[in-house]
Formats: sequence, structure tokens, C-alpha cells
Amino acid sequence: MPLRTDIPVYRPDLYSASAIRDTYPHYAALRELGPVVWLSKHKVYALPRYAECRQVLLDDDTFASSGGVGLNPVANRVGQGTTLFSDGEDHARRRSLLAHRLTPRALRTMKDTVDQQAAAVAEDAVARRTVDAVEVATALPMSVVPDLVGWPQQGREHLLRWAGATFDALGPLNCQAARTLPASLGMMRYARAVVRDRSALDGSMGHDLLLAADEGRIMPAECATMMIDYLAPSLDTTISAISSALYLFALHPEQWRLLKADPDLVPKAVNEVVRHQSPIRAFSRTATRDTELAGTAIPKGSRLLVLYGSANRDPLEWDDPDTFDIRRDAARQLGFGQGTHGCAGQGLARMETSAILRALVEHVDRIEMTGPPEWALNNVIHRLERLPLELIPA
Repeated sequence: MPLRTDIPVYRPDLYSASAIRDTYPHYAALRELGPVVWLSKHKVYALPRYAECRQVLLDDDTFASSGGVGLNPVANRVGQGTTLFSDGEDHARRRSLLAHRLTPRALRTMKDTVDQQAAAVAEDAVARRTVDAVEVATALPMSVVPDLVGWPQQGREHLLRWAGATFDALGPLNCQAARTLPASLGMMRYARAVVRDRSALDGSMGHDLLLAADEGRIMPAECATMMIDYLAPSLDTTISAISSALYLFALHPEQWRLLKADPDLVPKAVNEVVRHQSPIRAFSRTATRDTELAGTAIPKGSRLLVLYGSANRDPLEWDDPDTFDIRRDAARQLGFGQGTHGCAGQGLARMETSAILRALVEHVDRIEMTGPPEWALNNVIHRLERLPLELIPA
């Protein structure tokens, strides 16, 4: 059968402010058009369905990350030297430097501390009763991740803004990316200063990287980029997942009752939250050779956009995909990626999200929205900016 060359075209801008705030109608329209769709605004092949997204994520020989996973050449050049922007032996070498920090065994040693901090966050939120879901969601990752990565205390007040800007930069060079570029560069300057001054906390990931540079296992310049590589995803994606969980349980009180009746559903609930409200909208890959995808010819050098949020709502893969159901087996969701580039910190993200849910299940009878959700403007991260809630004590 000859390869398709008459690829359907989608003209709306997926990165306009309105599309960022309400992406799901765009995803549905893209899936209707086909498995591979040309985004005329950004000159990229979009993959809106689950099967093709998964295929690309599992084949990094053909669909490479080393040319960058952003949609603009500036970010793809600046990001060189990170785990995210590498493949093959280069990727494995960088990932192996810190892999021991994020193994199930290593995370088990953190569990009691994370549970205690989650309980404190939940108790404080319930005592206040009226809260912002995003503020609640931010508290635990901000108390865990900076210490793990090794950032010195000075300058931490900027980390959230910097991390968000790092993701914004991976979209197209639009107004959103331009507005946050100074913050993105600020994070790089801070990271380089930490490496230069050797001020990473003892026993942290950053400390491990400095030792690796001393021993010649990585270049000193890689230390800063790799610290950012692990910090930004570990903050924003987890904050997204926790705040989305609060939003979904407020929207679907029957699901909260199910979780309270059976807290063993927490792991399934975490997967379903990430499926339903994928923290990462999309990353790109580059075709290393002439190839084909779903019968569509893909020329060498083409950039493809893996739409995680759309794949996780694909009706060809999921029954009633727009329905939030914590009894669903959503373990195969793509929100944490797949294959060699699967999120290295997903174990920690799951642990933190699970800990918050278990603590809230214990202390909260009902979660009620007291105002409309406000969605953050970010090219790559899908998360709430603000969500006023009332937590009704158990």
C-alpha cells in the first residue's frame, strides 16, 4: 500500500492563550482528522492519538530527542547537555549518574518523611478550611524536591517561577515564551553559580553531580543543566497532578466517596488523574531517517509533536475517555512518558501525590469548589493557576 502524502492540516494555534486554557476541544478535532496531522502554524507533524504517540516514545532510534524536544531552535540549542535532550549511550550515561536516587529502594527511605510532611500539609489545609488548591499542591513538592536536588536555601523563592519558565521555553517562540525567557535564563545563571561555588547541599543529587565532574565522568558544564533537568519536572508536574486531583475530586464528589470508602484505590486514582489531566501537554521528537507512521510518509529531519494530553483521551484506546473514574486501570497512560525517556522522577511524583491523597482522605469529608478554576498560561505544563476550595472536615 502506498504511503499517504495528503496529510490533513490543522490551522488553529495550539499555543494561543485560549487553546492553552481549553485544549481538549482542539485535541478532539485533531483526533478526528487522523493519526498524523500537519500543524500549519508551527510546521510540525502532530500525533493526537495514543497508538502513534506510544510508538514514537518507544522508538528513540527513529524519533530522537537529541535535537531537542521543544518547538523552537533557541530552547533546543540551550537544552543541549541534559538528559531530556539526549539519546542512546549519552542519555544512559547521564541518567545513570542519578538513577540510584530515584529507585524504589531509595524512595522507600523517604516515604516516612514524605508521609509526615503530607499529613502536616493536609492538617494545615483542613484547619484553614478555605484554601487555594494550587497552594496546597505546591507545599509538599517544595518541601521535598529542592533538598533532594541540592539547591542552597538562598534563591529558592524563585524556583517555582523559574521552573515554569523552563517549560514555557519549550513551546514555540510566541509571546508566552518571550515573556518568561528572562526567568528561564535566571534559573540557568543560578544553577551555574551553585556549581561554581560548590554550594549544592551535601548528600544531594547536585553534590553527586559535582563529584562526577571531579572524577571526569561528566563535564562541569553538564552539572548545571542536569540539576535543572531534574528540578523543573519534579516541581511543576507534581504540583499539576496534586492540584488536578483536588479539582477532579471537587468536580466529582462520588469519586471522593469511592476513595474514602477504599483508600487502596489511591494508586489507581493517581494514574487516572494523570491520564485525565496530563501535566505535560506535548514534547517533540525529530525523525532520524525517512520513515512512516500510521501509513503516513515522514521525511528525515521532520519534527513530530507527541500530544500526551490528547493520547490520554483517545477513544480508540480508552472507554469513555472524558469520564474521570478512579476504578479505571489507567496504568498505561502516557502522562509520565514511556520508554527510555519515561520520567525519571515519576516514582517520587506518585509517592507525593499518593501521600497527599491519603492524608486528605483521612481528614476531609468533602471537597467543594467556591469559585471557578483558573488555568495557568504555560506552553507545555497543563496546570491550574488558582482554584478556591472549601475542605469540609471529616
